[in-house]
Formats: sequence, C-alpha cells, structure tokens
Amino acid sequence: MKNRRPHAGLFYMVLLSVMPIGAVFAQSYPARPVRMVVPFPAGGATDIVGRVVAQKLAESWGHQVIVDNRGGAGGTIGSDAAAKSAPDGYTILVGTSSTHAVAPSLYSKLAYDPVRDFAPVTLLASATILLAVHPSVPVKNVRELIALGKKQPQALSFASSGNGGISHLVGEQFKSMAGMQMLHVPYKGDTPALIDLVSGQVSLMFGTAVSFLPYVKSGKLNALAVTNLKRSSIAPDVPTVAESGLPGFDALQWFGIFAPAGTSKEIITRLNADIVKILRLQDVRERLTGLGADVVGNSPEQFAAFQKADAAKWAGIVKTSGAKID
Repeated sequence: MKNRRPHAGLFYMVLLSVMPIGAVFAQSYPARPVRMVVPFPAGGATDIVGRVVAQKLAESWGHQVIVDNRGGAGGTIGSDAAAKSAPDGYTILVGTSSTHAVAPSLYSKLAYDPVRDFAPVTLLASATILLAVHPSVPVKNVRELIALGKKQPQALSFASSGNGGISHLVGEQFKSMAGMQMLHVPYKGDTPALIDLVSGQVSLMFGTAVSFLPYVKSGKLNALAVTNLKRSSIAPDVPTVAESGLPGFDALQWFGIFAPAGTSKEIITRLNADIVKILRLQDVRERLTGLGADVVGNSPEQFAAFQKADAAKWAGIVKTSGAKID
C-alpha cells in the first residue's frame, strides 16, 4: 500500500482549528484600515496627539489609520459613537480626561459608561494645562485676575471646548475656589474657542500647552499659570495656580487609547504593544514633548487603574463646584 504524506494545507487547517480564534485573528490584525475616532474637532490637542500616533501606526501596519473627528458635547458624541462600534479592533478611540473621567459626574444622562463600554489600551500622554488670557485683560498674574473678577463680576468671560469639557470644568473649579464670577462661553472644540480667545472675543481660557504655547510665544496670549501642582518643564517660568493664590488647585489633561468593550484580549494586547513601541520612538517623544505633553505608554491594567482614580478626583471637584449638565 502506498504511503501518503498529509497535504500541507490540511496540516495548517488542523493547526488553525486547535488555536484560539482570537490568537489567529490577532496574528493577521489589522487586515484593513482602522478608524481612530477623535471626539473633538481637527486642530485641537486631542486631534494633534491622535494624529501623531495614527501616522506611525499606519506606517507600522501597512494599512491606513483614518482619523474620524466627531466633535460636540464635550467629546461625548464621538465617544458614544466609538462605544457603539463593533468590537473587532477596527475602531479605536482617543479618549481624554474630559470623556472618561469628568463626564460621568458632570452629565446627569450620559449615553455611554466610560468603564463598562470600553476596554483601556494605554495612556498616551498627559498635558500641561495653561491659564491664558488675552493681552487686553489688564492683569499680570492670578491674584490680579481674581481681584478683577471680584471687583467687576461682569468683566471676564472664559472660553471652553464645550459644556463638560476639561477646559469648562477647570474654569468652574477656578471660579469656585477663587470665589469669583466669570461668564462661561462654550464652543464646539478647542480650535474655535482658541480663535476667539486670540481675537479677544473672550477674556481667558484654560487649555493645553499643546494648543496654547505657539500663541504665548508669539505674544498673542499671556500665560498666567499652569494648573498642575508642579511647574511644567515646557514652561518653567510660568507659576502654578496653587502657588499663585489658590493652594491645592490641581488639574491635568490626559489622552489615552480605548477600544469598544468586548474587543478580544489578543487584539488589546497587540494594540498596546504596537502603540507603546511607537511612544518610545525618539521622534515621537520629541514631537509630543515639544507640544507640552509628558509621554506615558503603560499597560491596559495600569491605564484602567489610573482612569478610575482620576474619575474619583473629578467627582469630588464636580460636587464642590456644583457644575452639572443635563
């Protein structure tokens, strides 16, 4: 009887049949373009950070990473869209402290659950937040700003990227701790708010150094303080709000990658490894650091713990400030 050797194709079919489906899929992932949802308009800090990562992922994978800007409602519209996407690895989200730490306490009705509806991938970076004023505002420091706000309650207005965004809530926190009044003017994203701030349509704004530093350096805006507890290496001469009259004031913006809940562990692991590798590239670190961001890149478990702790902190701030959005 003739001895027959098994066909190679049959051998591999048998091999694939005993391998976990997720592991097989992860090995071939991605096989087509991936959508990166940025829940804020183009040109803002979240968009800039997201595009740096998207470009490098596309180069690494050999497939497009399409940035999908879905701005509105403090980032919650785009985040909800990502949460409801198929958990197949082909939709990822650039979530922020606004969408995944602040929103749960600020919105009485939130369409998504920042914990239940997402799988954390990695924390990309944290960013310095600046308190910037238009040069027409007659103040040189935080104490003078507070004094002006108390003396002339209708004199100051502050812009934000939208109701519920980090720039909105930091402004509310500032008002509450300073015991002063300012008119809140919400916009649909950082970019339109920044345009009006630079043109003098509004008095001030709390925003990331990623967006503000070019205008501060050109003299179109004045930086009064940073909201971090410690001075920023990107702007060492700018004092903190805490040392300028409001002890304990602390606010930080962060950016991270999330996938829809239900995305396989194998895909999350693959995404984490590829993105963390990108964050370690010298040109990426220099690019993000130059924009005022501190690069992180951690495990999904570490990111989840960080998000939980930050959400608890903002819950206290929201309660103290009395800010609420229906």
